[in-house]
Amino acid sequence: MAFEESEVRYVAALARLSLTDEEIHRFSTQLKQILSYVDKLNQLKTDDISPTSHGIPMQNVFRKDEVIPSLDVEKALSNAPAREGPFFLVPRVIEDA
Repeated sequence: MAFEESEVRYVAALARLSLTDEEIHRFSTQLKQILSYVDKLNQLKTDDISPTSHGIPMQNVFRKDEVIPSLDVEKALSNAPAREGPFFLVPRVIEDA
């Protein structure tokens, strides 16, 4: 599949990119090489190969969830600069419309 310089110019215009003639020629050549390689990959027989997300088997490395006592509210708020009841008091950042 060929990727002509006119197509590179078109895509660059859509992306609002300003490319020099040298860049357009270079990108056109590179895209031709990439599409040629993809065409070779498309010729491979992959019907019997199942999709994988990793090349090697993976296992979960997270620790198991364990129920533990949570922090006491008074202890959590002991260093709070401002509080209102059992909550941190923070400045309002959203204005009314």
